[in-house]
Amino acid sequence: MPTHKSAEKRMRQSEKRRQINKRNKSFLRSQLKKVRQKIAAGDVEGARQMLPEVHSVIDRSVAKGVLHRNAAARHKSRLTQHLQSQA
Repeated sequence: MPTHKSAEKRMRQSEKRRQINKRNKSFLRSQLKKVRQKIAAGDVEGARQMLPEVHSVIDRSVAKGVLHRNAAARHKSRLTQHLQSQA
């Protein structure tokens, strides 16, 4: 345990950020999973409608620092390719 006040504060801040990042990452992963499930189920039209929303979630994750921009580009590219291959 920290002995200095500044270290105690830093622990509180770190825990708060960890929870926020965890929440954001979980939301991102669940959105990606929903689109993949729609594609796998053959609901291409539903997945196509959901894709811009998921791209927006990915971009917001980059802005919040949850996801690296190259990883975001990879996710968006692979989702789009997967959707196009099913169409």
